[in-house]
This record gives sequence, C-alpha cells and structure tokens, in this order.
Amino acid sequence: MELDSILLPIKKDLILFDEKLKENLNSDSALISQVAMHLINRKGKRLRPAMVFLSYGACANLKVNSAFNLQVMSVALAVEFIHTATLLHDDVIDQSKVRRGQVSVNHKWNNMVSVLMGDFLLARALRLIVETKSLSLLSTASRATEKLSIGEMKEVQESHNFDLDEETYLQIISAKTASLFTASCESGALIAGVEKKVQERLKEYGENLGIAFQITDDLLDWLGESEKTGKGLGNDLKEGKITLPLIHTLRECDPRSRKKTLRLLENDFNQKDFDQILSLIKGNGGVEYARKRTTSFGQKALSFLSELEDSKYKKALQDLVSFVIQRDK
Repeated sequence: MELDSILLPIKKDLILFDEKLKENLNSDSALISQVAMHLINRKGKRLRPAMVFLSYGACANLKVNSAFNLQVMSVALAVEFIHTATLLHDDVIDQSKVRRGQVSVNHKWNNMVSVLMGDFLLARALRLIVETKSLSLLSTASRATEKLSIGEMKEVQESHNFDLDEETYLQIISAKTASLFTASCESGALIAGVEKKVQERLKEYGENLGIAFQITDDLLDWLGESEKTGKGLGNDLKEGKITLPLIHTLRECDPRSRKKTLRLLENDFNQKDFDQILSLIKGNGGVEYARKRTTSFGQKALSFLSELEDSKYKKALQDLVSFVIQRDK
C-alpha cells in the first residue's frame, strides 16, 4: 500500500502542516531562508508528524481536522524539525554528499552551515513545544531528543566493532530512531487526554514501529535500489555502522567464513568486496533473519493498538506497520 493512501484520513492535516512548516522556517537570515527552501524541496515521508496526527485522532476519534488543535500542530512541526536537525548533523558526521536523492546541505554549502542550520531547527522545535504551555509535552520531546543523541553517540562508539551483539544494536536503534516515533505517538495521546494506560500503549506502538523502520532501513543499505533510496549501497558499512544482517552472519557463520568476512571488512573494500560480503550474508541467512525480526517488531507494534476504538485513524496506524516492513525506499 502506498503511503499517500494510508495517510488519506489526515490529508488536510498534512497540507496545513506543509504550510505551517514553511511559515516556521521564515527567518531574517537570507542564508537560513536559502537552506530552508532546499530542505523543503527534498520533502521526506513526514512519518513522525503523521504519527502525531494519527495517534491524536485514534485517541480522540475526532470528526474534524485534528491539525486545527494548536498543540497537535506545534508538536508535529517540532518532531519534524528535530528529525531534520539530526539528519543535517548526521550528514556532517558521515560526510554525505546526497540526502533523499539530492545534494546534501553540507555538500551544497559546507559543514558549518549544516551544523548551524541543525541548531536553528532544534531551537525552533523547542520554541514550538514551549508555546504549547504543556510541561508533559516538553518533557516528552526533551527526553526523546536526549535519548536520540545518546543513541547517535553509542553508534559512533561502536563503529567498526565487528563483535557488536544484537542486543546492543537494538539499544542503539531504539534510541537513535525509535525515540522520535515513540514521542510522536505519546504526544498525540497526551494531547487527546486519554488515560495513562492508553498513552503507554501508543508509546509501545511507536517504539516497536521505529525499531522495525530502522531494521528495514538497514536492510535497504544492503539490498535497496539507489534510484529509490536516494543513496548508494553499502554506505553504512563504509561508515563503520554494523547492522543486523551482518551481526547475524558473523554470529552464525562457520569460522572460515567469518575469517573471510572480517578480512574483507577490515580493508578499504570496493564494490567487488561488497558483493562478496553480501553473498556471505545471504548465504548465512542474514537477510532472511533481519526480515523476520522486522516482521516480529511490526506485529508487536500492532498488538498495542488492539484496545483502541476502531476508527480511520487506528486503521491508518495499522497500515503504517505494513508500509514500514515492505517499503523499498
């Protein structure tokens, strides 16, 4: 199922979101405005703001556009700004030249501009959350941002660690990716004013969906089509990021295959080496295992929606699970 079809219940919300996004990127700085236009032109999936709208709608089951609630819109904008800021900082760390199929900010301008633009977006996100006048929403957003940063640092710390175990890998992606998914869903439930038990279920849904999303993302680094993903294959490996398909392979393969794989990994490998490593991963069930884990986390995410009242918003949250597991970009 296409993402646009899944998000039809909040189509008007997302249209208004895009308008508010442009408004909130206005600045007296000409350079900030130039970078902002560049970012707007490389529009992403808007998954995190969509989850704010959908979680709110699923809890409140509104008959009017949820985006007209000031708090909902402010949080949706804030999580998108936090997410975009981390991408800008990531591109500097990874020295990326491409992001979402177009030239990255650090490559079009320079690292300083990319870092400072990321800082601007984080500051704007903070202002938006403060304007909600909700200490609970501020706490949720700040905890998620802190956890995200810790996850990024942990990933750097474990770079090129070929002994990385699955548990540590899951801790990293839970922090660096799932934290914003979790905050988005929790915030929607908070604004709807539902009981704590429902808030916790939406949080768990978001965390498990976020983990499934990142495992799929890691799989696409091995198997995706550059035209769809907007980046080349093997980028994570070149940057020293050890992901689940490789973790499983190094854990399960015979000593001879492990030694061969490590020898290829420890050198500055080329495309031929990448193809050999990928062949070893496929041969040792690394791809199949990662896909099973993605499905497992997706199913777990679905289980936390079971007690919500049926609505078009709940259906969209359910369909998002299938999209995340099956996506090819």
